[in-house]
Amino acid sequence: MAVLRRFSRFLFALFLLSNVSLMASQIFIPLTLPNGKVLRVELAVTDQERALGLMYRRSLPDDYGMLFVFDRVDYHSFWMKNTYLPLDLVWIGPDRRIVEIQQGVPPCKTSQCPSYFPKVPALFVLELPSGKASFYRLKAGDPLGFLLP
Repeated sequence: MAVLRRFSRFLFALFLLSNVSLMASQIFIPLTLPNGKVLRVELAVTDQERALGLMYRRSLPDDYGMLFVFDRVDYHSFWMKNTYLPLDLVWIGPDRRIVEIQQGVPPCKTSQCPSYFPKVPALFVLELPSGKASFYRLKAGDPLGFLLP
């Protein structure tokens, strides 16, 4: 019994250590919409964070989003592989104004997932639960307020 208890503690310690880098990398900031509503957004800044995005999430809070921060303005594409929830994709220019929105992008359930590109280059992309861009009445040209750490 003592061996089993020690082994359980060892496994628990490994679990904690393996998740320290993931937990430490989660940074949240407030993002203010044009109507004054403030969302809590998780930042995706590194290549690893951007690659993972909202994959494997089974649910999202109502006032939640993920803000992808890129090094340069470009036609940043997204796909929905291993994403379980439909999302709204909001591309944002360097002036922090919305340049394009794709609503209700469906999860991909096959190995051949389509990519979603903006028609205009952007510096940031905001992912929201599906339907929220419409609910908040977001449109191209709208300013978004946020400060990066």
